[in-house]
Amino acid sequence: MIKYLPSHEYARVEGNIAYVGISPYAAAQLGNVVYVDMPEQGDDVTAGEDFGAIESVKAASDLFAPVSGAVIEANEELIDNPRLVNEDPLNHWIIKVEMTDPSELDALLDQEAYDALCAAEKH
Repeated sequence: MIKYLPSHEYARVEGNIAYVGISPYAAAQLGNVVYVDMPEQGDDVTAGEDFGAIESVKAASDLFAPVSGAVIEANEELIDNPRLVNEDPLNHWIIKVEMTDPSELDALLDQEAYDALCAAEKH
């Protein structure tokens, strides 16, 4: 299951673990990603609050956590090769979070609602 924030971060959920990254739409809007600032393993993130930033050749954006919990892994591949986010954003997640409150997922957009949001932004 994948759920989205209106700010284009996703949570791809497997059990109690959320893989957090940016959507393919956001990656396309940013263009070539040159840097990803992310928390370290053991840090806590809070739903709706920023946890890092992503920079491209044309923009920089804060990253917001779709769920709360402890960071159990940061995707260190992105340190040396941030453009992986552009190649396959759903598989090149930024952080892996052990969720403290899975009910927070209920407040996020499902795929249909997210697709409608992206369509509205294009007009």
